[in-house]
Amino acid sequence: MKSLGIKKLYYSISEVSKITDLEQYVLRYWESEFDQLRPAKNRAGNRIYTNRDIKLILYIKKLLRDERYTIEGAKQVLKTFTPEVDTGEQLELIDPPKPRPKIKDEQLRADVLEVKQFLEDLLKKLN
Repeated sequence: MKSLGIKKLYYSISEVSKITDLEQYVLRYWESEFDQLRPAKNRAGNRIYTNRDIKLILYIKKLLRDERYTIEGAKQVLKTFTPEVDTGEQLELIDPPKPRPKIKDEQLRADVLEVKQFLEDLLKKLN
């Protein structure tokens, strides 16, 4: 049972994976690419991430995925990055994304079928 009022100081790689919605191998790869991302390790050798580490990961994710930076470009931006002071907030796990609803637009469906028919006809002419 989670005790209210007690802030979690460290997170495992699986928890960070859920919080950031990134695969664990991506987190490990980013550690090798970004010098600023160096989570500590416990006695067993497992990575332990702080809130600061997670905020950095989310910023890197924003640069690479949303703003479409290359890894080298993101490294340049990160040279000037200073994470916010730790506010003591408790991070929450992200719910898995909900499946997208099927497209119901009949006009779009008709257009796609028309393009499909055109491509099939073109293929027949080429053969």
